[in-house]
Amino acid sequence: MPTIEAPVKIETPSGGGSFGGEGIFKGFGGGGGRWESGHWRVPAHTYQTGMWMGMAGIVMLFAAFTSAMVVRKGLSTDWARTALPNVLYANTLVLLLSSVTLEFSRRSLTAGLGKRFTAWLYATVGLGLAFVAGQFLAWRELAEHGVFLSTNPSSSFFYLLTAAHGLHLLGGLIALAYATAKAPSIAAGLKRRTAVDVTATYWHFMDGLWIYILILFIVRL
Repeated sequence: MPTIEAPVKIETPSGGGSFGGEGIFKGFGGGGGRWESGHWRVPAHTYQTGMWMGMAGIVMLFAAFTSAMVVRKGLSTDWARTALPNVLYANTLVLLLSSVTLEFSRRSLTAGLGKRFTAWLYATVGLGLAFVAGQFLAWRELAEHGVFLSTNPSSSFFYLLTAAHGLHLLGGLIALAYATAKAPSIAAGLKRRTAVDVTATYWHFMDGLWIYILILFIVRL
């Protein structure tokens, strides 16, 4: 006669949740996260590490552009210096100021000043948009003087570098817009401030990258 086996009791690991919560995921990522309120929470340093890796890729990209520009100028017989639009200098001040307002925002958050935190974030977004608008004005000024992408190698690199920086800056603006939308929840402690801190790291990096590009233009363009 067939034997009837007794049912086996399966115990779920500790940690809560319908699938054992943290117990199931404890082995993933070297314990680099935890299960909270039905969600797998990634630690803040993981996002920061990802951001640093992304910025390393951007550095390599602009290093390649710089190398190509130096070599092209050295081998070129048709290189004509491109006069920098004056708006670039004002635009640089705008971008530097945006980093200042972003730091004011972060300090306000640390101090528990939710309204100031949000207000400074809005100011940073506004200054970022002003910088992008200023770049379009710079391109327009060059176009009015008959300097376009294909005019000469110098102008080609000007448009290439400013456009590449502008596209990466737009990514920072999108992140800032997200942080601004979540600002009330972050200020109330309902959401972590990770989005603000990671975005600030990227934004300051884009600020420094622009200073490098401007110096490169002044010295090499």
